[in-house]
Amino acid sequence: MPKSRYIVTDPKVCGGKPVFKGTRIPVSSVLYSLGAGETPDRILKGYPALTKKHIKEALNFAADMVDYEEREIA
Repeated sequence: MPKSRYIVTDPKVCGGKPVFKGTRIPVSSVLYSLGAGETPDRILKGYPALTKKHIKEALNFAADMVDYEEREIA
């Protein structure tokens, strides 16, 4: 998992899915909301424990998770 200031995983919290530190809010919930067209401000109203920094970190986290290179093994 990429290093993150606001995102953590713990097998005892939400089955080990990435959540925002100090909450039980899955990162995927915010990403799905953004993908569905929700604005950051509307998401923050629904999750008052979060800030715009959390949303930005969620996007960076998702980018890091998919930014990989296939490497040929010799």
